[in-house]
Amino acid sequence: MTTGQKILGGIILGVAAGVAIALFINSDKGKELLADVSDAADEAGGKLKNKYSEYEDQVKDFIKKGKSFLKDIEGKAKDFAD
Repeated sequence: MTTGQKILGGIILGVAAGVAIALFINSDKGKELLADVSDAADEAGGKLKNKYSEYEDQVKDFIKKGKSFLKDIEGKAKDFAD
């Protein structure tokens, strides 16, 4: 098999795969599958947003506590230096 034949065979296989995918997506089963995937992606996105909000609040609280701790240490260091 020559290089040209291999390339032509690859192109034909690629076109056939594209046609098969297009036909499947346009079928009832394909549309159902796409709807299921879309619903699952929406649900996962919602869960991710909720988790992000939870962690965002925890990080803000941690930063607030850290700043308070540093102020306390700074005050003690000043008292010690005096």
